[in-house]
Amino acid sequence: MLALSARGVLPKADAAIFADTGWEPRSVYRHLDRLEREIAEPAGIPIFRVSAGNIRNDALDPDHRFASMPLYIMNQDGRPGMTRRQCTGEYKIKPIKKKVRELLGYPYPARIPRDVYVEQWVGISTDEFHRAKDSDVKYMRNRHPLIELDWSRSDCVRYLTSLGLADTPKSSCLGCPFHGNAQWRSIRNESPEEWEDVVDFDTRIREGNARANASGNRLLGQAFLHRSRVPLSEAPIDHVTAAEWAARQQEVDENDGPVDPEELERGVADGCSPWSCRGSEPEPLRHDFGLAS
Repeated sequence: MLALSARGVLPKADAAIFADTGWEPRSVYRHLDRLEREIAEPAGIPIFRVSAGNIRNDALDPDHRFASMPLYIMNQDGRPGMTRRQCTGEYKIKPIKKKVRELLGYPYPARIPRDVYVEQWVGISTDEFHRAKDSDVKYMRNRHPLIELDWSRSDCVRYLTSLGLADTPKSSCLGCPFHGNAQWRSIRNESPEEWEDVVDFDTRIREGNARANASGNRLLGQAFLHRSRVPLSEAPIDHVTAAEWAARQQEVDENDGPVDPEELERGVADGCSPWSCRGSEPEPLRHDFGLAS
């Protein structure tokens, strides 16, 4: 959408906002720098980078208010489970709303007049039209330009390729539990330091450093980053047997329903994009900008 706006296919955007969880792959930060340098700045479109903190550090800090990641849990009775997903609302949507308020000239706790709002573009393609959502606050009105253009994910890839951006990386936390095996292999094979980082995090969350919810209650079972609920360093990211396929297809978790073999390999396509977050409904509004997940 930034490139389409910069080249006049879409109206010129006033600004773009990148919500940084503090734990994105290095390739994402390099790509963002390139977009800013080659596309945004020449078109006069500022990119604002906002953050609510480093999600990795916060998750391991027992003294920090914790917005839970969707970790896979093996409960004490041997039954699988999953922690509630709150990270998108806390680390993406909340800082975006805070910045929008500032840009409108009404930072919290100022009341925004009814006739003051932003038109916010959300990059959902026709493949994901069912994930298109309205904003939960009146000062932000969501619009979905890619759907209006009738563009699919393939159309987006073709356009990016024409601009020399075929290697656009997926923006998501380095240790996101929604990664598929292909993404885990990519980290392990192409970025050994980042692989060491996620393996270390995966180990530490089983040592009791990650909490289950915002109240700080300890997990009653063991937490894992990989759907198999074994340590990431031992997870079957290279090969999955027929028996494992069958077992995982029968598994049902609280967010996603039966496991899709393609999803296990490629991960959740939509990831944790703001206003298209998978498997959770908007949380009740709070007075400090509201939260949605």
